[in-house]
Amino acid sequence: MSLKAGDTITFERTFTLKDVELFTALSGDAGVHHQTPDEQGRLVIQGLLTATLPTKIGGDNNVLARNANFEFLRPVLTGDTITCEVFIEEYKETKKNRKTIDTTFLCKNQHGKNVLKGSFSGIIR
Repeated sequence: MSLKAGDTITFERTFTLKDVELFTALSGDAGVHHQTPDEQGRLVIQGLLTATLPTKIGGDNNVLARNANFEFLRPVLTGDTITCEVFIEEYKETKKNRKTIDTTFLCKNQHGKNVLKGSFSGIIR
């Protein structure tokens, strides 16, 4: 994919109970709110599991992250479909024949409510 400043990349995912179970086992983030279903049988998704949406877009484009900033705005629950839009703020080539990227992102649930926002930057080899 050829990237440039001004581009927007979108990714969507619906989180499942299995996602939470696997992430809990991998991360050790086993807070009671990630293990006890609400009255509708849903679990609260780990914040860093939600943060895999913008990092997936970075991974798809071979970004070696240098920094990332996440602001968690509201809980995400199993069954929620989250759409993440990553905005390329700056994309340039360095003297060492590398490319740098600076982004901002916003993730919304299926009701249009903001759940996560932030930024990441890095290099692309």
